[in-house]
Amino acid sequence: MAVLPFRPTPFFANKNRAFWRLQAAGWGGAMLLRAMSSLANAQPLSFLVIILIATITGFSISLLLSIVFRQLIARRPLVTWGVTAVVVPIAVGIYAFIESWVIGLYRPESDTTFTQLFLGVFYLDLTLLGAWSALYYAINFFLQVEEQNDQLLRLEAQATSAQLAMLRYQLNPHFLFNTLNSISTLVLLKQTEPANAMLSRLSAFLRYTLVNEPAGRVTVAQEVETLKLYLGIELMRFEERLRTRFVIDDAARHALLPSLLLQPLVENAIKYAVSPQESGAEITITAQLVGQNLRISVSDTGPGLQNPAHDNRLTGMSFDGGDPVSTGVGLANIRDRLGQAYGGEHRFEIQDSPEGGFSVVIEIPFERREEAVPAPAPPRLQAAH
Repeated sequence: MAVLPFRPTPFFANKNRAFWRLQAAGWGGAMLLRAMSSLANAQPLSFLVIILIATITGFSISLLLSIVFRQLIARRPLVTWGVTAVVVPIAVGIYAFIESWVIGLYRPESDTTFTQLFLGVFYLDLTLLGAWSALYYAINFFLQVEEQNDQLLRLEAQATSAQLAMLRYQLNPHFLFNTLNSISTLVLLKQTEPANAMLSRLSAFLRYTLVNEPAGRVTVAQEVETLKLYLGIELMRFEERLRTRFVIDDAARHALLPSLLLQPLVENAIKYAVSPQESGAEITITAQLVGQNLRISVSDTGPGLQNPAHDNRLTGMSFDGGDPVSTGVGLANIRDRLGQAYGGEHRFEIQDSPEGGFSVVIEIPFERREEAVPAPAPPRLQAAH
């Protein structure tokens, strides 16, 4: 496919230049039509001078009208159209007067009176200036509507970006609280080496979350490295109780997905599968291409939803003494992020097997970064295997 050697520029990108282009094209076309009409009616070539003078006069009067209309267009409709209805006939009268006077000088021997000439050209000049005025208002009202639409789109994009930022920033507090609590415990036990290691991992993870934009997208490979960094922190808390497995197809490694989309799913699995079981659980993260979609699943070998104690897993709310206590953002947060990013072009399913285990399946359109502008990757630290 051929590529244009230049980037097309919208016609109204420069309004001032567009105005002068339309002025030249409009009045030039009107002069050409009047010249062809005079020649068709057997007028002498010298009459073209009269047409040229009339065109220059109309061009100049339209410039004065543009100054007036520019002040009126932002006023109330009653003021705009009321003043326009007065100004246009006055401008047409001046135009017709000048044109009639020039024709009278050109044909001094004619029996046609000045009044007759004036009335004869008034209709033609009214048509020209009336059409010019209508086009001026139509084009400017159209540009105003386009500007309002562009502004609305920008505001919607900003609102969407803000909502995505809010949703993603909800992911950190619960994890941060647990990690800092673990570091505090290690310090109290005077286990400085594990405390320093956990603090270093936490610092690297938080640095990554701050560098990447909330609405940004990363590759599956980068998201996996982030998960390994996060799991390296959790591994220091749960040790052998936390077992992880990654099954990432090579074709899916370069697919794009929202940054930190999988971390809360893994955190959810740790909370409801690893933490409550003495033997812990295994968490499996898979990514593969299915047709034109990227399919990602996060599953665990925990009790799933069959255990009544974990029925609240879908909402991220737990109950202690009958009162609901927030324990995280829940899966609803991920569903909202996918809805903001992909609209209806995504699938979010929760699966629970009778023998235990819980999994979340996500399907999103397959996208990959064409240009080599990689998002900042997290440091590679040893994680759970």
